[in-house]
Amino acid sequence: MQSQTFEIAGPVLLTPKKIGDERGFFSETYNERLASPLIGCQKFVQDNQSLSKPAGTLRGLHFQIDPMAQGKLVRVVRGAIYDVAIDLRRSSPTYGRHIAATLSAENWRQLWIPVGFAHGFCTLEPDTEVVYKVTEYYSPECDRGLAFDDPALAIDWPRFAHDYLLSPKDRTHPRLCDLPDCFV
Repeated sequence: MQSQTFEIAGPVLLTPKKIGDERGFFSETYNERLASPLIGCQKFVQDNQSLSKPAGTLRGLHFQIDPMAQGKLVRVVRGAIYDVAIDLRRSSPTYGRHIAATLSAENWRQLWIPVGFAHGFCTLEPDTEVVYKVTEYYSPECDRGLAFDDPALAIDWPRFAHDYLLSPKDRTHPRLCDLPDCFV
């Protein structure tokens, strides 16, 4: 498994091996022995999958607070996304900064997003399917969000001829300056 770190400590880009022949391919998409030295020992409790029909669908920026804060291991099984993680750890020297990576079914990359980060993505192709493992169960009481278009975040989202397609909930998230301290 190949790995790449970022200027912001915590997130890690992982690329599992793919073994292919005329029949197709085989891949161990997660192996605890290989991943633990790279992302720490994680206990994944839930797998999630989303389908976004049109390109330009934007999901996020989402996170959960304690006691149900989640780490996520995100991958794409069909299509492609521009994936973003924002550091919300108040004591971090990179608080409010983000990392971004393109994940696709073709490049087979996965992004580890630890607790303390908001996460969101924009689909780059129609009919994109995203699968992710999480370290804590979904909790409506702990579910929070951050405005995807906050100028303070300076996220260079991909451009589309149409507006981004967002859920009503994702249109109402607060900006970083209005966000209480979530991860101290």
